[in-house]
Amino acid sequence: MLRRSPVKGFSLVELMIAMALGAIVSVAIIQIMVGNSVTQQLNQALASTQENGRFIMHHLRQDTLHTGLYNELSGKLDRSVDIAEETVFVRQHPIILPNTFTSRMDLGIVDRTVSGSDELVITTQSTRDCRGYSLGYSSGTEFPVVNQYYVEDGILRCRGFDLRVLRGQKVATGHNGHNSIALLDGVISFHVLYGLGDTHTGQVQRYVSANELTDPMQVVVLRLAVLLRSTETINVNNTREFMILDNSALQPTGNYIYRQFETTVSLRNTRYQVQRGEI
Repeated sequence: MLRRSPVKGFSLVELMIAMALGAIVSVAIIQIMVGNSVTQQLNQALASTQENGRFIMHHLRQDTLHTGLYNELSGKLDRSVDIAEETVFVRQHPIILPNTFTSRMDLGIVDRTVSGSDELVITTQSTRDCRGYSLGYSSGTEFPVVNQYYVEDGILRCRGFDLRVLRGQKVATGHNGHNSIALLDGVISFHVLYGLGDTHTGQVQRYVSANELTDPMQVVVLRLAVLLRSTETINVNNTREFMILDNSALQPTGNYIYRQFETTVSLRNTRYQVQRGEI
């Protein structure tokens, strides 16, 4: 008669070792998955912030490139006012200082410390203001616009005005409620420096802030800078300080990605064209 061998199972020690090894492998897999998720979030935040920075720098450059431009010879220019007098005014006020308009005394460039953001106000000739409104003029008609850029509640905003309305030469029509539009959110800081140039060569001699600018006609270059924050929180430690143009160092707080962007805009207004023999 054959005897069956007793069935042998795992001992308690072997089971505990197997469970321990399984737990280690599981923890390792979870850590890898969490790490991949954090890395993906970080990369997305970096990419989004970088793209926002490129967008807003390009947008501001395009909007401010022709600051102070007034071409009275343009066939598209609305001529319902004294063009000769308006030519002089625009060329003398490419950058709007406070108290320029009696109807809006507070409209003008503002310099604030690192804890706040500057305000930029420019004049140019265009078919639309910075919001895309034609302000009651027919499509394609050029007129002098005043564009204001400022930060409110972490959003860079702009609003446009008809220069002729501000000067009391015309009654506001069309989309001229002076309501602002949002250009970009996540803006921690927005600052501007004004490059003063030689009247003959146009070369920058020095940069000044808004409260140091007394003669807007000397401005040949704008330096624009923004500090952006990612829209989503990221588990990172922010230890880097940011120097925004001539302001004191800023230490960001909170679990966000921060990036600084700057651009220098050489103004292509009438003075620029005259100096280069274009007109």
